[in-house]
Amino acid sequence: MKAFMDKDFLLSTETAQKLFHEYAEVMPVLDYHCHINPQEIAEDRKFENITQVWLGGDHYKWRAMRSNGVEERYITGDAPDREKFQKWAETLELAVGNPLFHWSHLELQRFFDYHGVLNGETAEEVWNLCNAKLQEEGFRARNLIRRSAVTLICTTDDPADDLRWHKQIAEDTSFEVKVLPAWRPDKAMNIEKPDYTEYLKKLGEAAEMTIASFADLKEALKKRMAFFDEMGCKASDHGLEYMMHVPETEENLEKIFSKRLSGEALTKEEELKFKTAFMVFVGQQYARLGWVMQLHYGCKRDNNTAMYQKLGPDTGFDCINNHTPSAQLADFLDELAMGDSLPKTIVYSLNPNDDESIGTIIGCFQNSDAVGKIQQGSGWWFNDNKTGMMKQMTSLANLGLLGNFVGMLTDSRSFLSYPRHEYFRRILCELVGGWVENGEFPYEERMLKRLIQGISYNNAVRYFGFPLEQK
Repeated sequence: MKAFMDKDFLLSTETAQKLFHEYAEVMPVLDYHCHINPQEIAEDRKFENITQVWLGGDHYKWRAMRSNGVEERYITGDAPDREKFQKWAETLELAVGNPLFHWSHLELQRFFDYHGVLNGETAEEVWNLCNAKLQEEGFRARNLIRRSAVTLICTTDDPADDLRWHKQIAEDTSFEVKVLPAWRPDKAMNIEKPDYTEYLKKLGEAAEMTIASFADLKEALKKRMAFFDEMGCKASDHGLEYMMHVPETEENLEKIFSKRLSGEALTKEEELKFKTAFMVFVGQQYARLGWVMQLHYGCKRDNNTAMYQKLGPDTGFDCINNHTPSAQLADFLDELAMGDSLPKTIVYSLNPNDDESIGTIIGCFQNSDAVGKIQQGSGWWFNDNKTGMMKQMTSLANLGLLGNFVGMLTDSRSFLSYPRHEYFRRILCELVGGWVENGEFPYEERMLKRLIQGISYNNAVRYFGFPLEQK
């Protein structure tokens, strides 16, 4: 029997172990999509205790605690941090097969040098150990990033954001890690939301103009894109129910926009027509700027209305949506390609049943503009576990070129989440190592090193065009 999470955790063959320890483990981390607060980096936040840095904002853990019957006051409520941590520890010991069990123990090992098992009985020991270390300078926000060998972080930022914290970080020569904004214009697109007109006022103020038409909105977005570009932005990100494609004329789009500004409710078809036009426009601009377009879809959000009204979005009440029509994704990409304005694009679906359809669609739009121009994103959210990652990478390998894959991201709000890259790399090496051991791929060290180090880091550096050197 193998020891629990030892140095060869998830690596069952000699080849997998060699691939990880010699090629993957030594690579730095490039986090091209996350939800870390740049203010906490700029101010080099010091965390008071492990609950603050581990449970604050982590709806993965919150969902697990609710599944264990934990009262909400111990999750998002006003219970003392020590009691919240105890409830999490008691929940974790039941999480067999859940990636949270592995992530949590990787984080305890890598950051706090704790190689035991966190459960209800050891919670006090772990609480005291972690909290003592968190008081050290080496455990402030910036040093947590450094400890993980991170070279660059892309945060998630609204077009109306002034990016003051990014500017402050960029001007601070004492911090060597690049922190770049990533453009997330969901609020500008979500015309059906009750507060949409209020948001347009905010966006207009940032762009120093009044938004009174769809043409105005596009002009405001172009102005803000220019500002983001000056601040080093290389990527956009979109949270979509699905990638719609319902074309409409400019004249009718202006009527739809005017109708919404006047306070009238739109039909679902009108909403989809506007969102299609919005996405086509921004896609064209990304191609012009050389940005990567990331499409995250397949999620049905805020399903528990009572809890949404109490806690708001991103609190653990979202699920996989199986309405993700592949034909419309293909038609959307085709419209951009027909206009010679299809940017580099990464497609993520929360529904793992979409892996094969995405794999075949992206193959229709590859060309010499870039290596792996259209990508299938890594196993996302409910799929960033061993099973989901194996499935996504196997599907991508079957239908395209796994060797050009841009690899893992944290998609996290926590400074302790970087061992997720190690988790991913171990699974990658186990997958490829298994093919080698089974005689399905040659044991050729030059090829294997390029493959593993590319997916771990180098491919993303090249693909996004970040100001970094490949390793």
